Amino acid sequence: MMGEPVEEISKRPEIRKELERTTGEKRREKIETRREDRFWFVVHAVVLAVCATVYFLIGAKVIPFPEAGVAIAQRILRGAVLITIVLAMARAISVYGLARVEDASTRFTLQRVAHLAVALAIAVIVVSIIFVNWYAAIAAFGVGSIIIGLAVQTPMKSFIAWIYILVRQPFRVGDRIKIGDATGDVIDVGYLDTTLWEFGGQYLSTDHPSGRLIKFPNEKVLDELIYNYSWPLFPYIWNEVKFQIAYNADLEFIANTMQKVTEEELGREMIERVQTFRDLLARTPVDELEVHEHPRVIFRVGENTWLEAIVRYLVPPREAGRVKTRLIKKLLAALNAAPDKVMFPAGAAR
Repeated sequence: MMGEPVEEISKRPEIRKELERTTGEKRREKIETRREDRFWFVVHAVVLAVCATVYFLIGAKVIPFPEAGVAIAQRILRGAVLITIVLAMARAISVYGLARVEDASTRFTLQRVAHLAVALAIAVIVVSIIFVNWYAAIAAFGVGSIIIGLAVQTPMKSFIAWIYILVRQPFRVGDRIKIGDATGDVIDVGYLDTTLWEFGGQYLSTDHPSGRLIKFPNEKVLDELIYNYSWPLFPYIWNEVKFQIAYNADLEFIANTMQKVTEEELGREMIERVQTFRDLLARTPVDELEVHEHPRVIFRVGENTWLEAIVRYLVPPREAGRVKTRLIKKLLAALNAAPDKVMFPAGAAR
């Protein structure tokens, strides 16, 4: 990962997808069908042709058939045709649609949803074959579905939200997010709910894991703002450390010291990685924002009688707490080594 060029990083599926989404440039790729897929399309066509031929021959009485069994045979043939069409459409969706999904887990989940839809469609067709008055059967099925839908309205909304999460991907497993009052790392996205490994929370003042799990219904993503700390195109957040200093302190010395210590703590490889992702970000409209790979030191007038010396830097979200703790220790050691230039508040002046 370290030192990897922009072109190599931009080939990753999750990053390429985000570039397409933000720039509006769609990849034109040719979907090639496998021999096995072409074989099944031919099989479906043959089955349809055979069913249609037999249906016509029975209706024309070319094939001798008991009068009482003609209607039953025709219903079965109609059902076989409908089932074959459903299976052919499902395979076409799988080959020409779902095959384009590059994320393996998303592709697998969408395949499961497609299989569920096919099973429900086949069940309806079988019911229509069993019942002579299949219009009444479908109507009864529809009424039953409405009753069940009203009874499970909230779970159905969460299921629809789950599909939304798969398609739009406001977050994925492994992302660090904030939704409502919940903050944590996504460890599971189920059919009805999402599970977070909480960080921060009511017992901690930092962004360390609290040890608690948070579960929320998926429908929440349709109503709440979602803050995602793990955007593939720029997987960093800004963080800062600030100290109070006197107005007559040596600001140049403080700025140089804080800059040097922070760069040493972050490391050259980290800075190069930020540079790489900054160049990648430049391909999107976000290029209008200021993104600096090196730490920046700024001074601000505080609310009291002291200045605030602030060093601002980029850091991976999960390392923010550890990096900040190490930085505070090293910055204090370096600045306290020159008390005549820094002049921190002392004693009752703090």
